Amino acid sequence: MVRMSRTQALAHIAGGEYEQMRLREAPVLPAAGSGGVMSSKPLSRVERHSPVHVIAPPMTSSTHHALSSGDRLARRNAFILALATALAGANTTVMFATGAIVGAQLAPVRSLATLPISIFVVGLAAASLPVGMLVRRYGRRTAYQIATGAGMLTGLFGYLGVTLASFPIFCLATFSAGFYASAAQSYRFAAADTATDAFRPKAISWVMTGGVIAGVVGPQLVVWTKEALPPILFAGTYIGQAVVALIAGVIISFIDIPKPKAPPAGTIARPTSAYFRDRAFVTAVICGAATYMLMNFVMTAAPLAMIGCNHSIDDAAYGIQWHVIAMYAPSFFTGNLITRFGAPRIVALGLALTAISAVVALLGITVPHFYVALILLGLGWNFGYIGASAMVADTARPEERTRVQSVNDFCVFGVMAIGSFSSGQIVTTYGWDMVNWVVFPIVAIAFVALVMGSRRRQVAA
Repeated sequence: MVRMSRTQALAHIAGGEYEQMRLREAPVLPAAGSGGVMSSKPLSRVERHSPVHVIAPPMTSSTHHALSSGDRLARRNAFILALATALAGANTTVMFATGAIVGAQLAPVRSLATLPISIFVVGLAAASLPVGMLVRRYGRRTAYQIATGAGMLTGLFGYLGVTLASFPIFCLATFSAGFYASAAQSYRFAAADTATDAFRPKAISWVMTGGVIAGVVGPQLVVWTKEALPPILFAGTYIGQAVVALIAGVIISFIDIPKPKAPPAGTIARPTSAYFRDRAFVTAVICGAATYMLMNFVMTAAPLAMIGCNHSIDDAAYGIQWHVIAMYAPSFFTGNLITRFGAPRIVALGLALTAISAVVALLGITVPHFYVALILLGLGWNFGYIGASAMVADTARPEERTRVQSVNDFCVFGVMAIGSFSSGQIVTTYGWDMVNWVVFPIVAIAFVALVMGSRRRQVAA
């Protein structure tokens, strides 16, 4: 008998010849006997030359449970991170609801009214890389607890800023708030660390649902505490903000995420420039930056515009509340939509909603016009930003995930800072309408990048 080499045998696996060859070489094979007992009965000539069909065992409920239990830790972490997001997100909501109003009262000139919000965004961008380094060195839990300290300092500096009528101290408060918010923004990636590929979009989406609670907690904190320590407006609000940050720090201590593993010995880490040669990464960054920048650009100007249109502070606060709820409420199902339709389609939907929000804002300046525009803007941010985040997560290698995420956040928040700086100048110089006209060309640029990136993926496939 002529024996086949291993290479020849493997070449015939698909046709079943390899299994027949194995049987011919080993004519004695354990066969199932009566009662399920295995015997060593030699195979007949017919049995030795018959194809062998392997039948997989049926999927039982216990098997399904074993498969799904692989994400048990990821689900627990996502739940804890969602709660932490609910409280940490209130920090951001309070700043967006009050920052421009306080800025208008304390700034030496009115055109600097939105400077505190711009400095908040600078804090976001400036902290993105340091937060990533803290995560790599000490793990996510310790890094996030350090960031919680910045959240409590936000309340302290905010209180001092308004009681002492100090514009620089208040700007320091918003910078601290940005540092804290930068860490909170990475909660979505933290949830993905322990998740399987199938559960990762849902884990990100789960964490973002915490923003729904933040959308209620933040504005209500403003409404109920804005005059708690008269005669200083918002003094009680910033004290409450510090307390909320403290509670968030306690909650975040319960996460269980392993410290990122060091690359295997001999592994050469990709330089940062290599990330920008990855077209999928570049597309995700452009879409995420455009979505976030436009949301911040319009939302920063909205409270000032509402006050300028003779609407009340409460109207402005509730407008931000509905906006933030719209930002996070779809997160209950955004992960499922991404799984079903793909991240690029969901990003496209988000960009379209952002453009529609600008159309609504241009149609009128009544409270309903502001509210509907802000709600659509929030929905657009949710689909665009979560979709882009899922695209970023898919491009990262396991050993470089935190670094890729930090680079992405630095780019996104850097672009966002530019938009935030210009927002105050545009709304005070050219008005609310011009703020919304700026939306359309930026949405168009992001759409072009998304379409080109999708075509390249199709060609590569």
